[in-house]
Amino acid sequence: METYRDQDFQGKSFVLEDAAFVKCKLIDCDLYYSGGDFDWIETHFENCRFHWRGAAKNMFALVQMMGMMNIAQPQQNLIPSSAQKVN
Repeated sequence: METYRDQDFQGKSFVLEDAAFVKCKLIDCDLYYSGGDFDWIETHFENCRFHWRGAAKNMFALVQMMGMMNIAQPQQNLIPSSAQKVN
């Protein structure tokens, strides 16, 4: 596992089981997680996307099906139609 300390990353991709983050900032990154061990300490994630794979994907689906987690639905009508007045 590679350890990153006191670094900022933007637009990168990481497999979480392969990386440990200590006092880092990740902006607009893709984070892949399969269910293994990971470490992040005092690390900030901004606009990052989590991609669930393998066992983590299965667990995530199970939790959703059991109603233990609500997934936010994307907001509709964010772009006004031609009939809507824009202020």
